[in-house]
Amino acid sequence: MGSGKSTIGKELAIHLNWPYIDLDSFIEETIEMSIPNIFETKGEIFFRKQEHLLLKKCLEQNTSAVISLGGGTPCYANNHLFFENNEIESIYLKASIATLIERIKKSGTERPLLKDMGDLPAFIGQHLFERSYYYNQARYRITVDHKDVQQVVNEILDTLSLA
Repeated sequence: MGSGKSTIGKELAIHLNWPYIDLDSFIEETIEMSIPNIFETKGEIFFRKQEHLLLKKCLEQNTSAVISLGGGTPCYANNHLFFENNEIESIYLKASIATLIERIKKSGTERPLLKDMGDLPAFIGQHLFERSYYYNQARYRITVDHKDVQQVVNEILDTLSLA
């Protein structure tokens, strides 16, 4: 959350002329509810099951696409195992706690996991620690601190040898 997955994903897809899929948006469109509403009315377990099924559906399309995952996606339902597929170029957009705090505060969006949360730096640090194993299953890691969108996109393209 706050690493730039959606913004960078959209820009990367434009550059590559590939379809862009924001998994969270795809879930909302499919279920016809916002993610905060899904969490509130159906619960996190329902959300995570749908997230897994819809991610699998996206990956089975057999077409090149840029897919932005939610921050928790790799951590549930063995979703991180999808990264083992040699045809999937997975990228972890790594940001420092300070960068994430700055971006989250700027966005001002409603995020289910931030509801009623107190100490933001501690919360983010704990989540990064708990999720690091899953995030680090990605084939590539790109640090986003102090970089603009185009710099990150260019670094991804260079990393994937697509520039």
